[in-house]
Amino acid sequence: MDDGGKNGNGQASEDDFGIYKNCWLSLSLCYLFGGLNGTFVTRNARPNIVLLMADDLGVGDLCSYGNNTVSTPNIDRLASEGVRLTQHLAAASVGTPSRAAFLTGRYPIRSGMASPSNLNRDLPWLGSSGGLPANETTFAKLLQHRGYRTGLIGKWHQGLSCASRDDHCYHPLNHGFNYFYGLPLGLLSDCTASETPELHRRLRVQLWVATAAIGLVPLLLLVPKLAHWLAIPWKVIAIFTVLALLFFASWYSSYGFTRRWNCVLMRNHEILQQPMREDRVSTFMLKEALSFINRYKHGPFLLFVSFLHVHTPLTTREKFVGHSKYGRYGDNIEEMDWMVGKILEALDQERLANHTLVYFTSDNGGHLEAQASGAQLGGWNGLYKGGKGMGGWEGGIRVPGIFRWPAVLEAGKVIDEPTSQMDIYPTLAYVAGGILPQDRVIDGRNLIPLLEGRVYHSDHEFLFHYCGCYLHSVRWHQKDCATVWKVHYVTPKFSPEGAGACYGSAMCSCSTDVTYHDPPLLFDISRDPSEARPVSPGNEALFDSVVQKVEAAIQDHRQTLTPAPLQLSMFNTIWKPWLQPCCGTFPFCGCDKEDDIIPNA
Repeated sequence: MDDGGKNGNGQASEDDFGIYKNCWLSLSLCYLFGGLNGTFVTRNARPNIVLLMADDLGVGDLCSYGNNTVSTPNIDRLASEGVRLTQHLAAASVGTPSRAAFLTGRYPIRSGMASPSNLNRDLPWLGSSGGLPANETTFAKLLQHRGYRTGLIGKWHQGLSCASRDDHCYHPLNHGFNYFYGLPLGLLSDCTASETPELHRRLRVQLWVATAAIGLVPLLLLVPKLAHWLAIPWKVIAIFTVLALLFFASWYSSYGFTRRWNCVLMRNHEILQQPMREDRVSTFMLKEALSFINRYKHGPFLLFVSFLHVHTPLTTREKFVGHSKYGRYGDNIEEMDWMVGKILEALDQERLANHTLVYFTSDNGGHLEAQASGAQLGGWNGLYKGGKGMGGWEGGIRVPGIFRWPAVLEAGKVIDEPTSQMDIYPTLAYVAGGILPQDRVIDGRNLIPLLEGRVYHSDHEFLFHYCGCYLHSVRWHQKDCATVWKVHYVTPKFSPEGAGACYGSAMCSCSTDVTYHDPPLLFDISRDPSEARPVSPGNEALFDSVVQKVEAAIQDHRQTLTPAPLQLSMFNTIWKPWLQPCCGTFPFCGCDKEDDIIPNA
């Protein structure tokens, strides 16, 4: 007869107490690691991974990083529920090389994704022949081999084709992504017909002037010919006329149709819109991101959402126009934050939040020179000097870095240690149980011990800050103390002088209009993060020893570099008609195959 789990005295036995104790322990662990939604997570489980990258967002543009004029509640929620890095650094101050380093965990100079020229530091054309080499292993490929379903939604900007317009040798699907939806190049002001062209603006003016000058030659020859002042053969006039037309056609065939050539929307290998409808592309991207989460919610999956925000032309849904105190730029930030919120909401609805590592960052600092009619169209980099395109100054390379993994990482934690976007590569390899390539140098470091609090100092002793192919500055984090030194060998000349940016051009130069410092500029970043007060041998006893230590590190670093084909060389970055993706028959390219479906707002 059943005794109701009690002994003869009506009391629970010791065995029953053991059962209750184990049940209570199991239930407690379930709540501890899984939360109230019932999703059970262990530290050894492979999490889903969502990577969110803004385009040209300034580190000072978020409330969680000190901005009280723009509303970013969803990104701030990530910061409050996760770990915020205050000294997080991009490997380059412009998009293409920065993203290459992010994807591969390696300085862009190692893969050939650093530019030797000042004109094309990013890939300028979809019909260029440069791109992320096939022998580079991205984190997407590592995770794909670990059974992850991998997707990229948004901007790629790592090249497309090598020898023919359909070979797609640099395509995301050839770099470890199972699914791609977005822009193989990126968003430009040229993508909006009403905006001032952005691509090579100064060069275009020079080409128009040269065309006018060459076009005047046959006219000047025609006048004396018709006035019978000189016996100039018609053949000579015809030759100069043809030369003028050929010169005009040689550049206008590319620059005259930038919107059609560069502003292309693709799904996998198929062109959906050419030119794309820039006013709807963010809507389509959000729909695709939410759909990807729903398709692969049983995981594990890697979703990389590469936003078009907040790059010019700042195309923003009507719902957010005039919403911010910070004009068009603020409106665009708040729309991006809303999109982040929708993605987080989808994770919550599918009960995936506790089992998903979410990371938010920007590819580089805010673009200070982005202006129109006196209005600022670029970001704010807080107290940090410089901005996008400035290889060494903090404002160009210090970016937001937020990690959220509720069951593993402490909420609300702040880490003020030098970390790099290159660290994402070994970090993801670690959490997914992957093995790093052994045949190449990986410059990133696994961040999990630092994020979890098992160690208190970054593994980075030295970080090297390049501008294109040129080393501009080096950061040294002393292991025996909290001091972070920054040595500048080259800095851009601001225009006008003292302005804090290169307003006379679209972006500061890497090798011309620069100042070479000998002895170098030295800053104690730990005490002077705004780089306002350089120290000197006269006021810093450690000056010489710090410079010597950094120079020795540079020599060691350079010994690890091996020659790589320059993907951003002049030849690789010029427009090539035979590489131009085309929906239709070239040169009559154009189509619109995309559905007009809007996610619930």
